[in-house]
Amino acid sequence: MRIDMNRGQGTLGGGSLMDRTVIQEVLESKEFKDLVSKRWSFSLILTFLMLFVYFGFILVLAFDKPLLAQKIGEHVTIGIPIGVGVILFAWVLTGIYVRWANTVYDSEVRRISSKSNLKTKKPVAP
Repeated sequence: MRIDMNRGQGTLGGGSLMDRTVIQEVLESKEFKDLVSKRWSFSLILTFLMLFVYFGFILVLAFDKPLLAQKIGEHVTIGIPIGVGVILFAWVLTGIYVRWANTVYDSEVRRISSKSNLKTKKPVAP
C-alpha cells in the first residue's frame, strides 16, 4: 500500500512532518498489515459466497428451467422467491460486512493509531 504524503489534500496530505511520520509508521507496521490482510480475507469469503449463490441460481436457470418453473401458487413460480432470496442474500452479506467493519476493523484501526500517537504524545481525534 502506497500513499502519496506530499499532495497537501485530504486527511493524509499536508500536516507536519511528525504527522506524516506517524501515518507512515502505522501504514508500515506489522499490525496494520495483518489487519489489512484480515479485511481482504473476510471480503473474499463474502465475495465467494455471493458468487456461489448468484452463479448457482444462474446455472439452475440455464440447465434446469423446469425446476424454477414449478408453480407454488396460481401465478407464482418457485424461481421468483429464489431470485428475491438471491437479492436479499446480497443485502445480508453487505450488512455482515458493515457490522464487521464497524466493530472489529474500525476498533483495531483506532487501537493501532492510538498506539502510534502515544509515542508522539498526541491525542487521538474522536
